[in-house]
Amino acid sequence: MQENKALETYIHQHIDPEGDYLYRLYRATNIHTLHGRMASGHLQGRLLKMFVKMIDPKNVLEVGTFSGYSALCIAEGLAPDAKLYTFEINDEMEDFTRPWIEDSPYSDRIDFRIGDAITEAPKLGICFDLAFIDGDKRTYIETYEMVLSILRQGGYMLADNTLWDGHVIDDAYVNDSQTKSIRAFNDFVAQDERVEKVILPLRDGLTIIRKK
Repeated sequence: MQENKALETYIHQHIDPEGDYLYRLYRATNIHTLHGRMASGHLQGRLLKMFVKMIDPKNVLEVGTFSGYSALCIAEGLAPDAKLYTFEINDEMEDFTRPWIEDSPYSDRIDFRIGDAITEAPKLGICFDLAFIDGDKRTYIETYEMVLSILRQGGYMLADNTLWDGHVIDDAYVNDSQTKSIRAFNDFVAQDERVEKVILPLRDGLTIIRKK
């Protein structure tokens, strides 16, 4: 554990800095919310920005805004005329999250909505270039199918938490509902010939999916 922590510190020292605004948001998330660990954090945040820079999407969908950390990282990488549509199903997060998004330098690139992305995102009538899935693990397959239906050919989907802290290979969690859902999602995507896919063992697991 100490070796992993030391390696994490080393990595953080050798990548682009987090930035003061994101640092303060991450700290506030951990102080004022029950599940602060759910925020993407420094390394994953820089990776999200890098993916956005590489793909250069015009329209991005995020399922699961939480405190807005990942949304800000995605928006940071967007071109000025591009847009991120981010959905949070838990309306109790709005009072915390909305000010952090609206007071950020990227507020004009972010459309933050409270609601269920599975039903609401298709109503936007937008063909997306990139999607980041980080919502309810128990509905990952439903979210995946929804996103795939509004993702352009050649578009990318990033699914977070797909190794679920290693629980996907731990029989002690075989009856845990979220673990079962993540396992089912991973099995489903692995067999889906409509996409190309690879899992990165980054943080809690990040699956990169490309629609053929």
